[in-house]
Amino acid sequence: MPVPERPFTLIAELSYQCPLHCPYCSNPVDIGQAKYAREHELTTADWIRAFVEARALGVVQLALTGGEPMLRRDLSELCAGAREAGLYSSLITAGTLFTRERAAELKAAGLDHVQISIQSPNPAENDRLAGNRSFEKKIAAARAARELDFPLSINCVLHRQNLDRIEELLNLTLELGAQRLELANTQYYGWAVVNQEALMPTWEQLRRGEEAVKRFRERVGPRVDVLWVLPDFYEELPKPCMGGWGRTAMVLAPNGDVLPCQAASTIPGLQFANLRDESLERIWNESDAFTRFRGTDWMQEPCRSCPLGRQEVDFGGCRCQALRLTGDAAATDPVCRLSPHHEDVVSARGSQRSGEFVYRTMKPRGTGASAPGRLRQTVS
Repeated sequence: MPVPERPFTLIAELSYQCPLHCPYCSNPVDIGQAKYAREHELTTADWIRAFVEARALGVVQLALTGGEPMLRRDLSELCAGAREAGLYSSLITAGTLFTRERAAELKAAGLDHVQISIQSPNPAENDRLAGNRSFEKKIAAARAARELDFPLSINCVLHRQNLDRIEELLNLTLELGAQRLELANTQYYGWAVVNQEALMPTWEQLRRGEEAVKRFRERVGPRVDVLWVLPDFYEELPKPCMGGWGRTAMVLAPNGDVLPCQAASTIPGLQFANLRDESLERIWNESDAFTRFRGTDWMQEPCRSCPLGRQEVDFGGCRCQALRLTGDAAATDPVCRLSPHHEDVVSARGSQRSGEFVYRTMKPRGTGASAPGRLRQTVS
């Protein structure tokens, strides 16, 4: 096997605890397991060691995320540790706990960048999608970030329930003074799998959304960098998942497990090393989780002899998506039009139905508590 790439991003999932209940959350659906409980989260010292080891591996970008990273009482210490390690740190937050006082504290500690999620530019719809009254706090958080001169990004996960408000969202981003807007159409892993029928957009919605983004870019120019990403289910060729398996990024879960992507734990039989037991260098270079699908030797047909020559362009696409749609994590991602399972993706585009959101929760699923009564919401 060739010498592995050096990672440049560490995604630090500080905690899976979160005040919001977004039905498309990328966190595992089994976050109610005991191993993810707060008492099993990495310590301050564990995280700071991880930052130092990550920088030695070549990492330059650190995403402090979750769940809600601001629930960590040691967040300022972690920001200081990241700065000392030489990492550029981004806080990925829902914004509900990002008060001006906390923001100033994090700024002083060395935090470099803030990204705030907004579920919808409409307050009532935002709160319904988040499963919590949060819109006003998010807006206040964005304004606090700009007052303190943080570079600010707004993130909105798009789906059938909010895509028709994209013009309002673009205008809100401009009003808040954000430099970047991530319009990330829902990718179907984590809780989005459970809620696929309630979230899947129509092609017409996506077409209108893309046209709105084009008009906005022409009007605003470089003042706001807008990232627009189509959902995989509407593509004909797959994307390189996380830049290619085990090539550019590491995900560090709250309990210390190190993964190539946020959904990798769904692949049965894949062995995940833990930061408490091994160094990041050894995990990156030698662990089963990172070497299993790295490169191209593992590929099946039609990837192995791809007539489009995309083996080292998309690296076969998403392994977790391949598993979910074909039952085999080594299969060609069915998003690819050359996959024998591509029709499963095409047919899913018409799966928009009325339904009930299953909101993200830390309670174990299958106990009758996966969608608490106060959070049950019929969508259409």
